[in-house]
Amino acid sequence: MTEGMTEELFREDAALTECRATVLAVDAEGVVLDRTVFYPLGGGQAGDAGVLVADDGRSWPIADTRKHKGRPGAIAHVPAGEVAGLVPGMPVTARIDADRRRAHMRFHTSTHLLCALVPHPVDGCSITAAHARLDFHMTEPLDKEALNAGLVRLVAEAHPVRHRWISEAELDANPGLVRSMSVQPPRGLGRVRVLEIEGVDLQPCGGTHVANTADIGAVIVTKIEKKSATTRRVVLGFAEPG
Repeated sequence: MTEGMTEELFREDAALTECRATVLAVDAEGVVLDRTVFYPLGGGQAGDAGVLVADDGRSWPIADTRKHKGRPGAIAHVPAGEVAGLVPGMPVTARIDADRRRAHMRFHTSTHLLCALVPHPVDGCSITAAHARLDFHMTEPLDKEALNAGLVRLVAEAHPVRHRWISEAELDANPGLVRSMSVQPPRGLGRVRVLEIEGVDLQPCGGTHVANTADIGAVIVTKIEKKSATTRRVVLGFAEPG
């Protein structure tokens, strides 16, 4: 890995909630670590929140996580307040808000199920801990009851969810894998991360996901909106209270 970049542990293991790391820099954009479990805002998915903890017990809340604009390949952990005492070279434990991440994982995998149920290109996406939405490029109406029944079925069928890497050449040879019109897979690294829901969906995705559709639990379509003549928005929420 190039010096100054952040090793992205969440790409290979979304279940990790903490890791040991070393502070590389503290600047106007946030705290840069040599490695992290914090997912940065991207691909429609919100950034993680959590805390950085020093060996002496001091802690610094992290309100958000972003890709560092001035350091290619680095991740900025955006502090919720002052970061006095955090200095380059300091070892810390990076710990995410596990409940927030879990919600992101459940919703993000749910959006892939929606892609399987609605075979149209996606031209907008948002995944937060409270809800998720997909905007489909289409003109015909959508049936909320039918979509909810499809989600219940795919969750209950317990399809394994896994990621793998393919070459950019493989992606070029299979352009149909890309469903999103608004966000294209990152280029230049020679490989692209794809998410596979066995027997259901396969498309490029860098986000965090559950390991099996059964882990999504009870999600429902809360709203379907006609945003324009060629856009239908589907909003997801959790069915259980709280």
